[in-house]
Amino acid sequence: MENLQSVKMQGTLRISQEVIATIASCAATEVAGVAGLAVHTANIKNLFTKNAVNKSIVVTLSDDVAVIDIRLNLYSGTRIPAVSEEVQRAVKEAVQNMTGITVSKVNVYICDITFASLQEEKAQE
Repeated sequence: MENLQSVKMQGTLRISQEVIATIASCAATEVAGVAGLAVHTANIKNLFTKNAVNKSIVVTLSDDVAVIDIRLNLYSGTRIPAVSEEVQRAVKEAVQNMTGITVSKVNVYICDITFASLQEEKAQE
């Protein structure tokens, strides 16, 4: 039986920008204080398609180095600088660990504030 560690892989590996955007989305929405991704579309036609979510995160690749722009909605009462820094750290770490692609920048854009309803506030108490 052949030793699996001595087998060399031949070929290339390509990771699409959509996969990187999905990883970034998962990492960002797990941060406390993030209400979700802000829907950002170029036109109304894309509002109800899969592209609407992907436009919230824009990945630019250049020589295996990524720059990620992410648009978020935050909950009312969160500290915007602290949450933004945590999102940057979480997204960079997740993308680099899962893909091996170096992330040079994570630009965070806060697009809206989500206010909790009275029922949600009572449930938190």
